[in-house]
Amino acid sequence: MPIATQNTSKSLIKHTTLVPHLQVSLSSLKQPLVQSYLRGDKIIEVAQNERCEAVHPGFGFLSENADFAEHCAREKIIFVGPPSSAIKAMGSKSESKRIMTDAKVPVVPGYHGDQQADEYLMEEARKIGFPVLIKAVMGGGGKGMRIVRHEKEFIEQLHSARRESAKAFKDDRVLVEKYIERPKHIEVQVFGDKHGNYVYLFERDCSIQRRHQKVVEEAPSSLNEDLRGKLGKSAIDAARAVGYYNAGTVEFIFDLDSQRHYFMEMNTRLQVEHPITEMITGQDLVEWQLRVASGERLPLRQDQLRINGHSIEARVYAEDPYNNFLPGNGRLSYLSEPTLKEGRVRLESGVREGDEISIFYDPMIAKLVTWGETREAAVREMSAALANYRIYGPATNLKFLRTVLNHNVFQDWKYDIGYIGRYASEILAKTKGFAQSEILRAVVAHVLAKRKQIQSEGIIPSTLLNFRVNVPLVEEFTVSLHSATIDPHEIHLNCVVSWHSAQAFDLKVTEVETKKVYQFDHLRIAETSQRSAAFSDTNGFYRVNFAEVEGRFLVFGEDHNNIEVVNESEKVKTGIFEESAEAAKKAIRSPMPATVVKLLVKEGDAVTTGMPLIILEAMKMEHVIKAPRDGVIKSVTAREGVFVDASTSLLLID
Repeated sequence: MPIATQNTSKSLIKHTTLVPHLQVSLSSLKQPLVQSYLRGDKIIEVAQNERCEAVHPGFGFLSENADFAEHCAREKIIFVGPPSSAIKAMGSKSESKRIMTDAKVPVVPGYHGDQQADEYLMEEARKIGFPVLIKAVMGGGGKGMRIVRHEKEFIEQLHSARRESAKAFKDDRVLVEKYIERPKHIEVQVFGDKHGNYVYLFERDCSIQRRHQKVVEEAPSSLNEDLRGKLGKSAIDAARAVGYYNAGTVEFIFDLDSQRHYFMEMNTRLQVEHPITEMITGQDLVEWQLRVASGERLPLRQDQLRINGHSIEARVYAEDPYNNFLPGNGRLSYLSEPTLKEGRVRLESGVREGDEISIFYDPMIAKLVTWGETREAAVREMSAALANYRIYGPATNLKFLRTVLNHNVFQDWKYDIGYIGRYASEILAKTKGFAQSEILRAVVAHVLAKRKQIQSEGIIPSTLLNFRVNVPLVEEFTVSLHSATIDPHEIHLNCVVSWHSAQAFDLKVTEVETKKVYQFDHLRIAETSQRSAAFSDTNGFYRVNFAEVEGRFLVFGEDHNNIEVVNESEKVKTGIFEESAEAAKKAIRSPMPATVVKLLVKEGDAVTTGMPLIILEAMKMEHVIKAPRDGVIKSVTAREGVFVDASTSLLLID
C-alpha cells in the first residue's frame, strides 16, 4: 500500500532518498505552523499526484485533526488512524472528560464546561482549591498548560494559556482541574480494529518532563500486575466508548499517595515514544496500524501479548537545560551519533551534520532508545550510548540526560512528574571548574592536532628554528578553554611542551588566574587521526575526541562538556566593539530567537524584581521575561509581532 508523507522541514531532506513518496516543500521553510506542515490540502495534493492509497499523518498535529481525516475520506484516501468521530470526541478535553465519566473511567476533579469568562473560571478554581491546572481544551504536548499555585497568579496564567492554545490549535478554550502534588504520568498503548476487537500493549512511564513535555520515557512502569491490569481495562473502556480503532494512547495521572489513576486525555495517534513499547513487546506498531487501516483484524489477542525486558527512550533536544530549558536553534556543525546495536540500541533521527535546527518547529534532534533484559541493563545501555553522542552547534540536553540516567532517584525508580524541579540543584548543576583530566585532554588534543596540521601542510614551525641535537625541543604557548557547561566557563593556561622524541613529551600547565601548576610527565602518543587521539602517562591511558569546526578547535570532554580551545598566542583581534559594562548591565536581552508576543511595560514604568516585562514565543511555547532587579524602564526597543535574534536588546532598566 503506497503511503504519502510530507514534512516541510528542510532537515528531513535526509529521508528523501529513502521514501519515494516523500515530498519536501522548501517554499514553506521559515513560516508559521499553520502555513507549513499543517497544510493538509498540500499533503492530499501530493498523495493524489503520487497515486497513493493512504496517508500516514505521523506524530504531528495533523494526526489528531478530524477535518484532515475527513478530507482524506472525501478524496478516497485511507487515513492511517482512528475515525474522525473519535478524534473529535477525544480532541476536546472537556468533551472527553464527560464521555469518560459516562463510561465509568475515573477522571480528575475539575471544571470541564463551556463557560469561559475569566471570573467564572476563577470561581471554579476557588471551588476546586489551589493548586489547579489550566489546560487547553484542544491541547496536547504541554501547549496551553499552566500550573497555578496561588489565586493572585490565576488570571495572568489563564491569559497566557489561552494565547498559546490559540496559536497551536486555533482554539483558546481551557478547562481547570485539581493539580495532584505527587503524580506519575502513566500512559497505556491501546489498539482497536474495525471489527470491535481491542488490546492494550502495556504502559509507559513518562514522568520525566520539563514544560509539561516528556524528556525520558520507559516501559514498562513500576506498577504491579494488579494496577497494570486496572489501567489496561480503563484504557480499553476509554477507546470502546468512542468507537476507536487503530493506534491510540490513553494518558493517566497516577496519584502515588492514593495509588489511584485518573484519565487525563487520549492521544488519537501513534506517540513519539512508541518505540519503547515495540522493544518490550516485539511488535511493529506501524505495521499494526497499516493492517488495521487495510481492514484486517488485530494481529494478536490480549492473552498472546507479553512484556519482555525493559526499554528507555531519551529525547535529544536542541535546548539549554542550564537556562530554563530554553529551546535552541542553529546549524549542527558537528554530529557524531552512537553506534547502533540490533535489538538493544535504536536511534530515530531526521538530521545530518550541517542541517539547521529551525525555531519554527519542535527542537527535537533525535530519539535514542535502548533495551535490556532488566531495567538496570537498559539504563546501562542508554548511559553508554549517550556517552558516545557528540553534537556541536546549538546547545543540547545530552549532558542533562546522562545526569538523569545516573541520578540515584531515577535509578531507584522513585521519581514523579515533579522530579526535575525537585532535584534541580543536583541534576541541573554545571560542572564545578575544569578537571585536571579535562585540562590534560584538551591541551594534548590541541598539541597533537597542530602537529598533524604541520605535518600535512609541510610547514616548519618556529619552535624548530635553532633546534640543536640532543636538546629537548620546547614549545611554549598560551591557550584558553571555554565551555558553556562548566562554571566558571573560561580558563587561561600557559603551556610548556618538552619533546623527547617524536612520540614522547612532558607537559607543564599553569593556570593564569590561580597560578596553579599541573605537571604531566612521560606522556606517550599511541595514535592520532583526524578526529581523535590516544595517549598515556604514568597514571593511565587516555582517548580524546576533537574536531575543527568552522575555524574553532573543539574537544569533546568528559560528561558532555564540549570545550573550545583557543590559542591565545595566535588569536587576532576582530575589531568588534563591545558595549560598555554599564550598558550591558542595563540591557534585558532575548535569551533565544523568538517573536515578541506582548509588551507588558512601557518607558518610565517602575518595575520590581520578578515582575513580568515581555512575553516571547519560540518553538511553539511562550516564555515570560521577568525583571532581574528593581528599577525604571529607560527605553523599550522591542516591538510586538517582531522576530528577534538571540541576545537582541529588548529594553533597558535604570
